Amino acid sequence: MVDSLVGTRITRIVLDVLKPRDPPIHELASRLASLQGIERANVSLAEIDQSTKSIKVSIEGTGIALDSIRKTLEELGAVIHSVDEVSAAKKG
Repeated sequence: MVDSLVGTRITRIVLDVLKPRDPPIHELASRLASLQGIERANVSLAEIDQSTKSIKVSIEGTGIALDSIRKTLEELGAVIHSVDEVSAAKKG
């Protein structure tokens, strides 16, 4: 779902994500950036341990669909720990 309310759209979202060591973060960023409604995906490493990495994922676009992001991350073996920031705007 792109819109949480009729007449609005999500334009920015920041996620705290836990992922396995592979795939590398550049591949994850590229996959997210290829999704419809997303113009930019930034991924930064927050913490690393023996088998996982904690990353911050910042996504900007014209109509971000959290369900598509979640599905893509799960396909890559990652899970969303929390939604840390959201920006929404009126359609128009």
